[in-house]
Amino acid sequence: MPRFSYDLAFDRNIGWLTDWEQQALRFKRVAIAGMGGVGGVHLLTLARFGIGAFSISDFDRFDIVNFNRQIGANVATIDRPKAEVLEEMARSINPEVSIRRFDQGIDDSNIDAFLEGVDVFVDGFDYFVLDVRRKVYARCAELGIPALCAAPIGMGVGFLAFLPGGMSFERYFRFEGRPELEQYLRFLVGLVPRALHRAYLVDPSRIDFAAKRTASTGASCQLCAGVAAVNAVKLMLGRSGVPAIPYHHHYDPYVGKLAVTKLRWGNAGPLQRLKIALGKRGIAALARQKPPPSEPPPSSPIEEILRAARWAPSGDNVQPWRFEILDANSLRVRLDADHGENVYEYRGGEPTLIAGGVLLESLRVAATGWGRAMTWSYEGLQGSPGRHVMRVDFHPDASVTPDRWLPHLMQRSVDRRRYRARPLTARERQSLADAAGTDIRLEWHQSRGSGLRLALLGARATDIRLRTPEAYEVHRRMLDFARKHSPDGIPGGAVGLDRATLAIMRWGMARWSRLRLLNRLGGSWSTAAQLDLLPGLASGAFFTMRLADPAGEAAAAPDQRVTALLRVGEAVQRFWLEASSVGLVMQPGLAILAFAHYGETNAVFSADPTVVRKARSLAARFRQVLGDGPGEFVFIGRIGEPLPRLPVMRSTRRRLDQLVEGDRRTYSPHATHEPVVSPAMSALRSRTSRPHD
Repeated sequence: MPRFSYDLAFDRNIGWLTDWEQQALRFKRVAIAGMGGVGGVHLLTLARFGIGAFSISDFDRFDIVNFNRQIGANVATIDRPKAEVLEEMARSINPEVSIRRFDQGIDDSNIDAFLEGVDVFVDGFDYFVLDVRRKVYARCAELGIPALCAAPIGMGVGFLAFLPGGMSFERYFRFEGRPELEQYLRFLVGLVPRALHRAYLVDPSRIDFAAKRTASTGASCQLCAGVAAVNAVKLMLGRSGVPAIPYHHHYDPYVGKLAVTKLRWGNAGPLQRLKIALGKRGIAALARQKPPPSEPPPSSPIEEILRAARWAPSGDNVQPWRFEILDANSLRVRLDADHGENVYEYRGGEPTLIAGGVLLESLRVAATGWGRAMTWSYEGLQGSPGRHVMRVDFHPDASVTPDRWLPHLMQRSVDRRRYRARPLTARERQSLADAAGTDIRLEWHQSRGSGLRLALLGARATDIRLRTPEAYEVHRRMLDFARKHSPDGIPGGAVGLDRATLAIMRWGMARWSRLRLLNRLGGSWSTAAQLDLLPGLASGAFFTMRLADPAGEAAAAPDQRVTALLRVGEAVQRFWLEASSVGLVMQPGLAILAFAHYGETNAVFSADPTVVRKARSLAARFRQVLGDGPGEFVFIGRIGEPLPRLPVMRSTRRRLDQLVEGDRRTYSPHATHEPVVSPAMSALRSRTSRPHD
């Protein structure tokens, strides 16, 4: 092993530092409180500057929940003391470094020992540790020690420097005499007065001051370390230009902005007081938006497969499947064949069978992340009301590699809003057709005229469904106005209506009499214009899918027809995943097919004769637009390139323990809920979803 040399180890700093400045840093000491998200990376960044001595503190141990942001957290360090791990990492950079460790944290009894001989204090405390933080800052002020706070906020950094003789920490934040929750709020408002991060906070329910929980990213911790280290070095070397409080800097690379704010009176200023007052209301609103309870971690590969595959789409997000795990490599899928009075489940629930095929393809793709091939067989219709039953077997195979669609299982989504109007390229259409395969006949409708005609068909179908009393309960149950992320419905804000129309719709959906009144006033057509006509015109293309062999499987025995529709669902999911992989999104048009079918077969699906007549008119127009070519229509939708937007709202999925029937642990070879690690599946779960599924 080469002998360590301080001069060689930190030689590349020279140029930005002089030789004598580098040697000066060798004999400086920095105190860092906390070795977690920011504290650990503070230590290592300053160690690479060649700082020769540190005082560090932390009483906590690493856990798996630290992996996303804490530089010392990995599989090998789980349950190890954070300060011990970070000392080892710092010594692996500079074996000569002097480190004083405070393994019980900082309290009244050891603050002075912690700050003894310190040139700069760097704040690495957890956000919610305010009492001891205030004491350390106060003691730094008394001892004339500069105190730096680089706070990870969103994907950026808020930086504050409290220098000797300047405004104090307490005078800036004004904590004294305030309730605990208000202190947390005051800390946030003082850290980031311009709140640049609010532009991309997609799930506010994850911020819970009462539960002392907030969201954080590793990228922001890295930014904090860079900002704090540079300013600490400037202070230790006597260079000028460190911006002291009341100046505050907030840099956020996500929005590409740097905000420099001067708060002459700190949080006592009139604008800050207004922000705090508004923030109190925000805290109360957040308290009403609790995130769903976390579910037990998967205990085997088959659970990991199910957790990914359950993101398969289904009409109204009903998730009509339930799983019975038979052993470590096999399960039964039970698919509800009857959803009661759901008017969209025409011809004995065939849309659900297509959704079942989508699930089967999702299971196949997910299984590849665990080195498994998948086969399935149809076992028939069982029980009353009936459930279609499929057996699924996973086959460990060393030759199976993660499918290229694997990352898109959760990224794929329904997007009901407008897309870019550019036509799909020939290459995109070909890749989608190749993905769909030969079980369906894919037809494109890409001209502006055909797009308008199909958008009008969608508008007609929406007019019918809003006027159909039998569909009212379906819509009322499906639309979730209370949550931005709905595990068993569709968030109201995700359906594609503007705020005013959405508010009116929410009022109308409370009672059928209200909705009927709105329809009489033209509400159904104005809603249809927003939901179908305008988005339909802003699309890359419409497409239809027909059974490829109408004279064979479509007219065959019941079990063969079920199998054919399951194969259609597999083709739909391959098409959808391929669309996601090439940057496209889509929206199915189930209502068009449902009401056209009722109209074509003269079915009396509603007690309202007006909507029955409208369905017959829709069926006639459907044939005029799409013709009478060979093959039964089984799927229709629009597709295109999405406009840039945040994933603020979307349908999520039920917990796995709500979808698995029986005891999940009986099949597990380890009978434990310890995390099961797979690089492919871990990467899959970390992907960011698109909105509006």
